[in-house]
Amino acid sequence: MQVCRYNTQPPQEIRTKKLHVVMDRTGETQLRGKTDEEDELFTIEDYEKRASELLPPAFLLYYSYGRERAWCLKRSTEAFSRYIIRNRVLQDVSHRNLSTTVLGEPIPYPICIAPTAVHALAHPDAEAETARGAVAAGALMVLSVNATTAIADVKVAAPGGLRWMQTYLFKDRLLTQHVVRESERAGFKAIVVTIDSPVAGVNSKVKSGLEKHDLSTCFKNLDADIPSAREFKANGDTRLIAYLHSQQFNDSATWDDVRWIKSITKLPIVCKGVLSAESAREAADAGADGILVSAHGGRQSDGAPAPIDALSEVVEAVHGRGIEVYMDGGVRTGSDVLKALGRGARAVFIGRPILWGLTCQGSKGVSHVLEILRSEFDHALALSGCTSPENIPSDIVVHESYYRHRNTPIPKSKM
Repeated sequence: MQVCRYNTQPPQEIRTKKLHVVMDRTGETQLRGKTDEEDELFTIEDYEKRASELLPPAFLLYYSYGRERAWCLKRSTEAFSRYIIRNRVLQDVSHRNLSTTVLGEPIPYPICIAPTAVHALAHPDAEAETARGAVAAGALMVLSVNATTAIADVKVAAPGGLRWMQTYLFKDRLLTQHVVRESERAGFKAIVVTIDSPVAGVNSKVKSGLEKHDLSTCFKNLDADIPSAREFKANGDTRLIAYLHSQQFNDSATWDDVRWIKSITKLPIVCKGVLSAESAREAADAGADGILVSAHGGRQSDGAPAPIDALSEVVEAVHGRGIEVYMDGGVRTGSDVLKALGRGARAVFIGRPILWGLTCQGSKGVSHVLEILRSEFDHALALSGCTSPENIPSDIVVHESYYRHRNTPIPKSKM
């Protein structure tokens, strides 16, 4: 088996009280006049800004890229401003419990890690380091099939964590089956099938930027003992990059492929990439146990809606069918988490903020990003008059149009 390593080192940082000393990937040091990082990173926005300073431009572009004019990417974050929390006061919120369950598994709070690819661009220990941060924070992590760390290695690096495995509907079903079997062996608890990518989303500009760097990495989860993989390796594709490109985007995939995955495993199936009631009902008909409302981080269709806007119609479409609905896309604050749950999501998944935390502080940054969101969500929950994700009223989060259409007269001034 080809041994693949990541040779391009991320920033090595030395902390002092008065100076932030950074050794970049060329080995050159830079002094930044900032106080200790512990005192600087308070919000997700802080992590985003710091990560943008540390990542090389090509890596930053890969992580932050949005399709075409990036309208969907922008909408996904901005759309939260259109939803209002109708706080209920004097409700005795002194005893709060943030815990819930997903597919029967308990989690301490409804904030999970979404699948994102190639964590090696952010940290030399890649997804293994992310998994350590997830375990420390008690968070569910979804591992991307496009990870640069093997499924089994993630398990060894961070034992005891709750994990799901993401995969695509690969053109070779044997490859999909290989991913499923490896996930089962590693004790993963569900398979997340990305269904919104019949064609590639990342453009040539992003690819060419990455190709200029010496990335001696490989997609280890595709290293299957099957004819198609052996053929590519025999032709020199030891890092399995060409193999990934040949397999990932399957424009002939249908719901029958989801039914097939359902037939080969006892693990629950979550369909990721649903944005309409029609697709939600089809996912339910295909046997999905969960639906992840997602616009692929704005990297696929630039015309797609913000996931928070699509959430309620998906929830309504599968109401009463025993299917859990989750959401990812644009979540940056604890209030965003509350808004998503108020619109019907059982939990939210976050992608880019985890990469920012990983870039800045490794596993510690991953845990801190999750803690920031958990703490903000706890306060938002209390301010809304609720004490648990399980008792958020269905009418507590409304679209801003709720107030425009009520025709409520403006009270006359008493002055």
